[in-house]
Amino acid sequence: MRLMIFVSHEIRLKMCASRTPAEWDETFELFVDMTLGYMALNMGQRYLNRIERLPMHTSIRTGHQYMLELLNQHPDRMFNKIRMYRPCFEMLIQVLRQQTTLQNSRYLTLEEQVMIFVYVISQKATNRMAMEDWQHSGSTISVVFTRICKAIASLSQTFIKPPNFDAILDEIRWNPKYYPYFQYPYLVILIDLLWQNCIGAIDGTHIAAHAPADVANNFRGRKSTVTSNMLAICSFDMLFTYVVTGWEGAVHDSRVLTTQVEDPTSGFPHPPPGKYYLVDSGYSNKPGFLAPFRNVPYHLRDARRRAGGINGPTELFNYRHASLRNCIERCFGVLKARFPILRYMTNFSLIRQREIAMCCCVLHNFIRLHNRGDPLFDRYGVDGVMPPSDSDSDDDAPSSSGTARDQGANSRNDNNFANDMRDCIMFEMYLNYN
Repeated sequence: MRLMIFVSHEIRLKMCASRTPAEWDETFELFVDMTLGYMALNMGQRYLNRIERLPMHTSIRTGHQYMLELLNQHPDRMFNKIRMYRPCFEMLIQVLRQQTTLQNSRYLTLEEQVMIFVYVISQKATNRMAMEDWQHSGSTISVVFTRICKAIASLSQTFIKPPNFDAILDEIRWNPKYYPYFQYPYLVILIDLLWQNCIGAIDGTHIAAHAPADVANNFRGRKSTVTSNMLAICSFDMLFTYVVTGWEGAVHDSRVLTTQVEDPTSGFPHPPPGKYYLVDSGYSNKPGFLAPFRNVPYHLRDARRRAGGINGPTELFNYRHASLRNCIERCFGVLKARFPILRYMTNFSLIRQREIAMCCCVLHNFIRLHNRGDPLFDRYGVDGVMPPSDSDSDDDAPSSSGTARDQGANSRNDNNFANDMRDCIMFEMYLNYN
């Protein structure tokens, strides 16, 4: 093209310099011949490109056929691919049809669209991997992923909601470690201080993230990896009751919680008077939030390594506190085992990454409600199971003495009333233990 422009320019100069009509006619004919030759060359090149262009998605098995194959063959094949079984998947499709505007598109059924989305987050698949497996173009995969992601995230208010604060969960009522106190009439006066008033556990977890270079340092966690911080509350039946995503990885868990509690628009489920959430030593001990004793062995792995067993009331309290609060760790274990994209996030926008994390929590609750025999919940649902630790968690690193890390700022913020309540629970628990 540049050569043609240069030659045309030279010919025009010769035409202007021509002194006789014959010289001008000869130069003009040369210009016309060059133009026609270039047009013919260009058209021929386009024709050859059209002939040599090979179709890309030519597999005998189309995306729709692949979906039917997973639905109708061995159930473990479908579970290994999208981390849920057919009955649960069909219920999800029914809910999406009823509660969202999703419908079949011109070329893809809703079932195939949802399966593509769940496949991507379950296999941490890239756009190219999804193109090959589902035999669709990259733009189609991207459009489908975005559409389904927004629809499932919009269901968060339906499937992630606060628990019944007046109910006592079976996980506490029928466990003698947490509910042994009603055997003695004189303990009725302590009824508002006992484990029955525990309504859930709070913790934060780090999720792999992709951030623009100008803000990447704000997302670097304790291990200098780019992560985002997600705060979650769960009940003791491993259901998320509150989730907030998108915080920078450099932000401490306690700051995330404080901000959400103080923000009237956050929708944070404040515990009623006398009720409380279990939190780890990274948070302050105050009304509504029961923290363990600091400078005392806390983690389950610490207690189980001790040859002499539990030594003293504070260690007993911390051990049972950790054992009950372990449900939030097990929730995170199930979540990240089911959706590896949370450990290996691909290059989405920050807004889309927040929506993906919320979608994973919505699907976690949906599967828990509609498939009680799920293998991952069976694996992590046993009391005392310790999932792989979160390498960037703010409270995972023990001090040199092996005890729970001392958070000086949070120690100064501890509330005297909350400390007295914790002491009452500790001594009554230790009396009953002996």
